[in-house]
Amino acid sequence: MDNKKHKIVIIGGGAGGLELATKLGDTLGKQKKAEITLVDAKKTHIWKPLLHEIAAGSLNADKDELDYLAQAHWHHFNFRLGSMDALNKEKKEISLAPFIALDGSEIIPRRRFSYDTLIISVGSTINDFGIDGAAEYAIALDNQKQAQKFHQKLHNAILKAQTQKDVISQGQLEVVIVGAGATGVELAAELHKATREMTAYGLDKINPDKDIRISLIEASDRLLPALPERMSSSVNRELKKLNVNLYLGERVTNVSTEGVMTHTGRFIPSALVVWAAGIKAPEFLRNLGLKVNGINQIIVKSTLQSMDDDSIFAFGDCAACPVKPGAKEFVPPRAQSAHQQASLLKKTMKRLITSNNNLPQYSYKDYGSLVNLGRYSTVGNLMGSLTGGSMFIEGLVARAMYLMLYQMHLMALHGVTIVSLRLIAKFITRRTETHVKLH
Repeated sequence: MDNKKHKIVIIGGGAGGLELATKLGDTLGKQKKAEITLVDAKKTHIWKPLLHEIAAGSLNADKDELDYLAQAHWHHFNFRLGSMDALNKEKKEISLAPFIALDGSEIIPRRRFSYDTLIISVGSTINDFGIDGAAEYAIALDNQKQAQKFHQKLHNAILKAQTQKDVISQGQLEVVIVGAGATGVELAAELHKATREMTAYGLDKINPDKDIRISLIEASDRLLPALPERMSSSVNRELKKLNVNLYLGERVTNVSTEGVMTHTGRFIPSALVVWAAGIKAPEFLRNLGLKVNGINQIIVKSTLQSMDDDSIFAFGDCAACPVKPGAKEFVPPRAQSAHQQASLLKKTMKRLITSNNNLPQYSYKDYGSLVNLGRYSTVGNLMGSLTGGSMFIEGLVARAMYLMLYQMHLMALHGVTIVSLRLIAKFITRRTETHVKLH
């Protein structure tokens, strides 16, 4: 292999990391100006905003996941399976932990990879704030495996209720979602739809309007606390129409096998608890010798370079980046932030290859937010250069724009032609499939 090639190693194949690896592979990799390597602990990629649909059973992940090895082959970069757990800044070397199979056997031994430029994009996980019982008895929606685990637990609970001789007990089919951000409210609406579709397939003992209850608990005094109040009010009305129980201004203090307790002494019985409140970057980032903040995010300059080493970059949810050069406010952990930063880093890497150290600086552009309540409603708030100000949207227009976000992500990975063919194929096969996963 040509040792003169600039070695770019990207840690994390989420939306931002995979888009960046694809873009760099199609340019610098194809032109043989750089060796691009993507590292991820999983073999496949799924767009994170789809996880609530996987959890509800509305989406079959097997049909929407992307194989990293195939993507690497098609787009001129390397893929390495593993979890980074150590960094040697002096040697410019990362270490990947051994890859262990489900039976405990070692499949891939520990490996080390050198780099000229290291880019960390490992996203974020939920933050349970150390609440008693949360880690043991609540299921997070950080990845595909967790979403599928919740779906299995929900599906089994419904099957058990259908076949048991005893009456359905209190909390047996109640889903409690902790955190009413976008993930929480979208999951609540999707569960309402999916459970009704599921019980329609011969599960006649269960009355979804009576037996299946969905509750949202939020420490703030309103839904979607990080988004405009008008969006919050609109979503509040829609969820009430669906008879979703809203517990606002309630802070969870304990989670158990029986249910959830809040700081006011309220107990909500539930065998199905989802934790969707708070975020933090992965814990291993604290051990790399890089400056991090209280939630493990790597502190970076506006160039997205770490404060400790200019050859190490970080972006997306795992980075604490100023919204603009010199600002004290930090970029919010949103998909559009990672997409914008990936585009900037593509330009940055090209300049590094040509020894141009005048690197571009990142300024966050807020294009607004969209919250999808499935077939019931979609609401959004468009901002910035899209409208010249701020504009609230809902209904079909908002729904179309929400659907386009995923297609734009796919186009960044596959191109327009392949995405168009995928849409046609999905439209045809959808007519011959159930609209909810029944296993």
